[in-house]
Amino acid sequence: MGRVVVVENVTLDGVMQAPGGADEDVRGGFPYGGWARPYADRALAERTGLGAGAGEDGGLLLGRRTYEQFHGFWSTQTDGNPYTEVLNRRTKYVASRSRSEPLPWQNSTLLTGDAVTAVAGLRDDLGGDLVVLGSGELVRSLAAAGLVDAYTLSIHPLVLGTGMRLFAEGTDAYGELELVASETTPAGVIIASYRPR
Repeated sequence: MGRVVVVENVTLDGVMQAPGGADEDVRGGFPYGGWARPYADRALAERTGLGAGAGEDGGLLLGRRTYEQFHGFWSTQTDGNPYTEVLNRRTKYVASRSRSEPLPWQNSTLLTGDAVTAVAGLRDDLGGDLVVLGSGELVRSLAAAGLVDAYTLSIHPLVLGTGMRLFAEGTDAYGELELVASETTPAGVIIASYRPR
C-alpha cells in the first residue's frame, strides 16, 4: 500500500497560491505571485524539490491547473536542470473534470470518475508514494476524506493576508497532526513534516 504525501509551499498565514511566479495564479486578483522565490536556496531545493519523495514505484498526483502549469513550463526546459528529467520520467496522475485522454505530457494518466475514489484505489494498489504538489482543491478533498498520509510544508517567513490557503476557512475540521521532523533553511523557511494522528 502506498502513501499520499502532500508537499506544499505556504506562508505563515497558510497562503499557498502562486508561490512560483507573478502569472502563476491570479484568481481573485491575487497580487503576490512569486512570493516564495526570494526564499529559494539550495537547502530548500534539496529537501523539497519537485518530485521529492516520489520513488520509482510511486508518482505525482496533480490537479488539472497544476498539471497544465507544470506541463507548460517544465516539459519545455532544456537547460539540463534535474527537475525536467524527474518530471518527464515520473508517472503523473491527473485529477480533472474537464480534461480527456490523451494528455499531452509523457507518462501522464487521467484519473477517471471521482478523484477521491480514484486516489483511494491508487493508494491501495501502488507500492510507493503519491506526491501531491500544488493542487489545493484536490488536497482539501483528499484531506477531508482521510487520504493524506503525510505533509511536508515549507513554511515561509511571510504574511500576505490574502490568497487561497492550504486549509480554507469554512471547511470541515481535518484533525490533529503530529510533527515528525523539522529543519530551518538559511533563508528562514521552516520545512516541517507532519502525519495525521
